[in-house]
Amino acid sequence: MKLIVGLGNPGEKYAKTRHNLGFMIVDQFLKDFEPQKDTVWNDSKKFKSDIAQIEWHRRSAGSSSSLRASSGQAIMEKVILVKPKTYMNNSGMAVSLISKFYKIKPEDIWIVHDDIDFQVGNLKIRFGGGDAGHNGVASVTKSLGTDKFWRVRLGIEFGEKIVVEDFVLRNFSPKEKGKVKKVIKNASDALQEVLENGTDVAMNKFNTR
Repeated sequence: MKLIVGLGNPGEKYAKTRHNLGFMIVDQFLKDFEPQKDTVWNDSKKFKSDIAQIEWHRRSAGSSSSLRASSGQAIMEKVILVKPKTYMNNSGMAVSLISKFYKIKPEDIWIVHDDIDFQVGNLKIRFGGGDAGHNGVASVTKSLGTDKFWRVRLGIEFGEKIVVEDFVLRNFSPKEKGKVKKVIKNASDALQEVLENGTDVAMNKFNTR
């Protein structure tokens, strides 16, 4: 089982802000997985999140994980998609609640989040490491008691001298929208690649050089 968590803040006020890029990615992933009319998020009070559960059927002949059957038949893996409603700084609460209930190991958790250290349009898959000042990632690390989980880091910086706390709550500019649209699609494709062919293939294919 995999847990894929997009970080962001709930509510229409924040929907299009830079800090909500993680939400945008998991929304796109779900739309890419099934017809848009069927993409339903369930409001879970128990887990303080919007949640969608899917079944990923692997068919790639190149898949190297133990999930691949020797017969070549598709192997199903359950995937839980999450958008925490705890607000960014308390994201770890929702991640911890869900991972403990479903007994999901940290190495099977994927946190999708904005990153002020990268330019808009850049993407980097990474395992473990510090939070680089990202309060949402810091909260997840604290709640899980480890930094040994996967991250999909998405650039939101564009070269201005900024005050981070204000900047991350701004919407993307009209000039940036093309790059944002592309990175949302790339990140969704990267998550699909991870599930189909593993992390090494996904990193080689999608990490910005």
